[in-house]
Amino acid sequence: MLTVSVKWQKELLKAVEIDTSQPPYVFKCQLYDLTGVPPERQKIMVKGGLLKDDADWSTVGLKQGQKLMMMGTADEVVKAPEKGPVFMEDLPEEEQVVSLGHSAGLFNLGNTCYMNSTVQCLHSVPELKSSLVKYSHSGRNNDVDQTSHMLTIATRDLFGELDKSVKPVAPMQFWTLLRKKYPQFGQLHNGVFMQQDAEECWTQLLYTLSQSLRSAGSSENLDTVKDLFGIDLASRIHCQESGEETSETESVYSLKCHISQEVNHLHEGLKHALKSELEKASPALGRSAIYLKESRINGLPRYLTIQFVRFFWKRESNQKAKILRKVDYPLELDVYDLCSDELRKQLEGPRQILRDEEGKKLGLKANEKSSSSKDDVKMIDGEGSSNASGESTVTTSQEGVPSDKETRLTGIYDLVAVLTHKGRSADSGHYVAWVKQESGKWIEFDDDNPIPQREEDIVKLSGGGKSQPELL
Repeated sequence: MLTVSVKWQKELLKAVEIDTSQPPYVFKCQLYDLTGVPPERQKIMVKGGLLKDDADWSTVGLKQGQKLMMMGTADEVVKAPEKGPVFMEDLPEEEQVVSLGHSAGLFNLGNTCYMNSTVQCLHSVPELKSSLVKYSHSGRNNDVDQTSHMLTIATRDLFGELDKSVKPVAPMQFWTLLRKKYPQFGQLHNGVFMQQDAEECWTQLLYTLSQSLRSAGSSENLDTVKDLFGIDLASRIHCQESGEETSETESVYSLKCHISQEVNHLHEGLKHALKSELEKASPALGRSAIYLKESRINGLPRYLTIQFVRFFWKRESNQKAKILRKVDYPLELDVYDLCSDELRKQLEGPRQILRDEEGKKLGLKANEKSSSSKDDVKMIDGEGSSNASGESTVTTSQEGVPSDKETRLTGIYDLVAVLTHKGRSADSGHYVAWVKQESGKWIEFDDDNPIPQREEDIVKLSGGGKSQPELL
């Protein structure tokens, strides 16, 4: 780590730290935060010419305390005209964000598209943002380590920056703390940060937030992450050979969509994933035996995350391989038939209300047995990266008027976010997030470049071509 000063126009930026383990582009992102000069406009004079984004620090020859010269113009802040019409670019930045209809993009700090896409999908969950806003520096309790606490603070601050800025944001602090908490995201290959798994980033970040927010001390935050993303599963484990049968329950943050030659649709992949065979010791037989595990959903979250299991370990080549098969998914997903009998009974009331409300729109008479107002359902569907075992994740969300969780949910989810991976290799390629805005419009977040998209194009991301969904 070196400390230098940077002369820019009439300003002298003192004590600017350079992490020489990271490429110069990261240093330029730091200067962008300090000066407002975008990295592509920066001209930094060093020995031998201009500092390049991918230069090797060891050949640049920087010294501790050295004074660097930077040239470049910052993005101009447009002043509103005294008279005449007011254009969007003339508004304060906070008002520009509202007018623009979507939040800012994120600079790629060196193969960090997996992290940027994960952040953009989680940033689309307003309830998560609300909980993070209430989380303070003094909110940590003894059950949460300091790094997890600081990563939670960094997530909160990054979400705030995205909401307030129309210019791309450099997530330096967040990335630094993510690597500190989970060193695997800091792996280097030939001096360059390696591409990582978006699903693994999603899982690790959710785990950290679940620990921090649950321990925040406020009863309101006690089970924030579980309430938003937690899925309760009830499983029956049966051995046909011995007749033994047991049951178990577990809580997970995503459902898996297994992909095989028989799977053409998301719903089929979910059914396959809820049935599995496992080999374990049989007390009755006194040896190992094959058991069939059949699971049902016994508790639903507001946001249902589904992981497409696209990556698997290929023994012949001793490396991760990717399944490119096309698997269609809908804009609206109904998981009622995947639920336990107990949960189905709880869903019947809200589902009847929903049917009655839809019937009213068509001029039909509502069912007299139903009561209370419509359960307004908002489904978030997201596609993301697969993890080391070749899994993918999808997230969906429901919001309702009733306050009780069981009466609020209908089992019907609307797609609101998709995380895709372009490329054939698990260790390369490019991650992109597709997020539905409050206005109903879709935005493709390709790192620092937000691009408006049509809803009909979102369901075409089903794989088999250039881009494959990994998280919904």
